[in-house]
Amino acid sequence: MSAVITGAAQVYPATMDQGQLWDGFFRRYYSGSPVARRLFDSAGVRTRHGAVNPLDEDISDWSTGARMTRYIAEAMPLGKEAASAALSDAGLSAGEVGLFALVSCTGYVTPGVDIRLARDLGMGDDVQRLVIGHMGCYAALPGLGVVSDFVRARSRPAVLLCLELTSLHVQPASRDVGQIMAHALFSDAAAAIVVRPGGGPGLAVVDVRALTDASTADHMTWDVTDLGFRMGLSSRVPDVLAEHVCGVVDDLLGRHGLRRSDVDGWAVHPGGPRILDVVGDRLGLPDDALDASRATLREHGNCSSATLLVVLDELCRRRPPRHGGYVVAMAFGPGLTLYAALLRATA
Repeated sequence: MSAVITGAAQVYPATMDQGQLWDGFFRRYYSGSPVARRLFDSAGVRTRHGAVNPLDEDISDWSTGARMTRYIAEAMPLGKEAASAALSDAGLSAGEVGLFALVSCTGYVTPGVDIRLARDLGMGDDVQRLVIGHMGCYAALPGLGVVSDFVRARSRPAVLLCLELTSLHVQPASRDVGQIMAHALFSDAAAAIVVRPGGGPGLAVVDVRALTDASTADHMTWDVTDLGFRMGLSSRVPDVLAEHVCGVVDDLLGRHGLRRSDVDGWAVHPGGPRILDVVGDRLGLPDDALDASRATLREHGNCSSATLLVVLDELCRRRPPRHGGYVVAMAFGPGLTLYAALLRATA
């Protein structure tokens, strides 16, 4: 039995202009540092979103406890709207959902957002729930793999919600380049998909492939501190991706007798402009193959785990895959980990 993505939705908090963020907050924050300005200008971001706008409030000295209190307040309405819209797009009621999976690395509370949203959405008291936490930008794909396995095994629909509020984790000013890049790139979003058993129009989940290069685990980190969660980001990340991306993609495709030329669309997590350049170059993709990824970065920034679902939706709107055509979705994150999924368009 197939597991097919039949509904999707994305919801964002308020939009923020990258230039205004620099001029109104981060220029002062980094004392006009030319390095910081250059990193903001080269991030590939024009607008992004924040539940917390630093132009209105500086929370860089807030405790982690205060940030988690704010997380639950901001996450609930965003998550409810995204999940409701995805269910509506799929033509399902909340009571039909067998599994509700929540992905987030930006907030924790118990009872969790998953329990509260399941209640408020009207899911049954027997709905199974799963929380996937602290995996970072690639987490949508292991989440997709788990919900797809559930759908095939239980013949019941599932909802996957990626809910990230990175704006809650603005850190005290630092000259660390990785920290500056995090402040220049990251954004907030709630993105949800519905996966159903059987046929129907959508994207069938064919396979998922993962690779972790533990020898480079220090290249990308996400640490809980007394002042929120702090990102460590090495400039060497694109070099590691360059080493592994072809092997991951070719193995995923080869399992099904496919080659790169058989792929209609590429949904690649836009961790930054250089990452997209490296992926496109190493895979030998046409110049416009990653337009959906670049547009997502430009319009929405890097929304951590939610970003890939945003890219996938953007890709399907820009270049809908032909019936039976294949899409490769790919994301990267701490570990250093690469995840890729093979999807096939269904009637």
